[in-house]
Amino acid sequence: MKTKKEKKLNIRPASAWFLIAPILVVHFVTIAVPSAAGLYFSFTDWSGIGSAQFIGFENYKSFLEDDRYLGALKNNIKWLIFFMTVPFAMSLATAFLLSQVKRGTFFYRLVYFIPYVLPSVIVGTLWSFLLEPDAGITLFLRNVGIPGFDKALLGQESTSLWTIAFVDNWHYWGFLAIIMLIAMQSIPTELYEAARIDGATLRQQFKYVTIPGIRPTLVFMIMMTAIWSFLVFDYVQAMTQGGPAGSSEVLATFIRAIAFEEFSAGRAAAAGMSMTLFTGIILAIFLTMKKRGWEI
Repeated sequence: MKTKKEKKLNIRPASAWFLIAPILVVHFVTIAVPSAAGLYFSFTDWSGIGSAQFIGFENYKSFLEDDRYLGALKNNIKWLIFFMTVPFAMSLATAFLLSQVKRGTFFYRLVYFIPYVLPSVIVGTLWSFLLEPDAGITLFLRNVGIPGFDKALLGQESTSLWTIAFVDNWHYWGFLAIIMLIAMQSIPTELYEAARIDGATLRQQFKYVTIPGIRPTLVFMIMMTAIWSFLVFDYVQAMTQGGPAGSSEVLATFIRAIAFEEFSAGRAAAAGMSMTLFTGIILAIFLTMKKRGWEI
């Protein structure tokens, strides 16, 4: 005969499933079903209205010869390279310097974090006005004699994507700095004291104490930034809509355009699935690194 304790242990799994059942149902309805539908429609010729005609892998094959799609993918890769370097360099340096500050840290955290919580559409629109060649920041910089600001930065094919990346970085790097600062403050102070006793400079402390101490947070944020780089949409859409001449178009704006302007929902679904593939590859890389002993 089972004891009272054993009966309780037998009840716990059923109770756990009962408690998480509503979450699973919501997930199934809002995530699993639309994902399965998107996967199916990616193999069809469908305008978004009426019946869909199954065409197999034709949508995916068409992307291999679609200069617009390949250009958008190339811009996403450029975006990835930019955000894997510039904001991380800025945030790591700033967070390390802030970790040395003893007073006013809350104020600095607030100042750096505020841009991240501002609505992206509003920020993008405001920066579009500020970057007008005959007004705002560009006019001021041109008047003080700084070269390179005598043109519309958002209106030039060579500068449009990097200008949007600058604006997105303006809102993102402060948030990243705060995340890094919190991770740095969890490092035992004894390690820094021991490094100082051994004569380590600030640069050496950063290299041999700080970086190893925040490696899990650093690697995780690198992974998330890589994934977000393939999901970028709001700043590009708000500032250029992918123009001029597709020079700033990314995969997300490409999907919006072919779905709602060309009414090719099947191809849009296929492009969306390709974005899922790229993010899956990134996750697979980091999972492989974790299995090999990396602290993630």
